[in-house]
Amino acid sequence: MSSAVIHYIDEPHPVTGLTNSKLGVWLFLASEVMLFGALFSTYIILRVGSQDWPHGSSLLNVPLATLNTMVLITSSVTMVMAWASLMVNRIGRYRFFMGMTILLAFCFLVIKFFEYSAKFQHHHFPSSHTFYAIYFTLTGLHGLHVLGGIVVNTYFLLPGSRLWKTNPRQFTGRVEAAGLYWHFVDLVWIFLFPVLYLL
Repeated sequence: MSSAVIHYIDEPHPVTGLTNSKLGVWLFLASEVMLFGALFSTYIILRVGSQDWPHGSSLLNVPLATLNTMVLITSSVTMVMAWASLMVNRIGRYRFFMGMTILLAFCFLVIKFFEYSAKFQHHHFPSSHTFYAIYFTLTGLHGLHVLGGIVVNTYFLLPGSRLWKTNPRQFTGRVEAAGLYWHFVDLVWIFLFPVLYLL
């Protein structure tokens, strides 16, 4: 039985124009787009077919969601700053900005926890109404992606950062791939916020 090893490449592949890590994360994100695309499409079909669909602004906490939007966008900025710090060989600044990214992601989840708690206190569950079923499904799945980003970024902040000493270019590439994922999570929320809370 043979085992194939995919070697890390520093320079973009002449055929794809990408490093193999970047190509891998783009393919993964394409599958994520299909997943969320199917859910968004389901939401649109249900809403268009319903004669009495509630407005999200009358049921959900728009100020908290607005705050969460600002938190997530800021975390995307700190993620870019973390990667940019590695590009100029400043590992100390990288640790600061990556730590900020993780902290902001936790803030997002804490705010979402309070939002969910308020809904549960008023007996609003996924089984209460189709709107809440969609709301909890989309925001819950997005929250799991935020949690996944926290795990990955924490790995690159702590044990994974040892790679910086032996192969800084590979480590920078890994952080860049993690950043692409994080920006995708941010982008999904930017779609979720107006669709669920404002329309």
